[in-house]
Formats: sequence, structure tokens, C-alpha cells
Amino acid sequence: MKEIKSMEEWEHVRDQSKKEPVFLMKHSTTCPISAAGYRVFEQYETDFPKYFLIVQRSRRLSNEVESELGIQHESPQLFLLKDGEAVWNESHYGISQSNIKSAVEANG
Repeated sequence: MKEIKSMEEWEHVRDQSKKEPVFLMKHSTTCPISAAGYRVFEQYETDFPKYFLIVQRSRRLSNEVESELGIQHESPQLFLLKDGEAVWNESHYGISQSNIKSAVEANG
């Protein structure tokens, strides 16, 4: 997993999703629900690249992701990006091994 912190890195992630599906997680370091979702995401084994951003450190970037994807901000929030767009997203306790697996199977 790699943390993204800049608009340039976000653009790289979106460009990469045009070649292969990628995951992006919005994570809050002060929220226990986000910590639980982060652990689930971190432990999920996949060949898809995995990225995350920390909302407190990258508020502007988090807002840009919300704007560009057209999906209201949640925290935690997990996206599966393909062709530069979110083809799946889930938040809070919806971030589970089984939901991630279903997203991978539907979009792999």
C-alpha cells in the first residue's frame, strides 16, 4: 500500500486505473471505524495496486477526489477505480473482505 499526498500522485493513480484496476482508500487517523476499515483493506490480498490517503493530512486532495469522482465524501471510504472512474465504492462497515472480493470479481 502506498500513501498519496499530492494532486500529481492522484493523477498518476487515475492514469494507472486506465491500464489496470486500482484501489484507493480515504482514511481518517482519528476514527476507530476508519481504523477497522483500514485493517480490512490492508489485509486483503490482491494483485490490484492499493493506495490510500489520510484525510487529515490531505484535506484538499480528499476534496478533489470527491469532486472528480462525483461521490460524496465518507471516512473511511474505499474505491475501486477502473478507466479513471470509480466502478465500486463502499464506506464504514461496508468495507469488508467479502465486499472487496465481490468488487474484484466483478471488475477484475
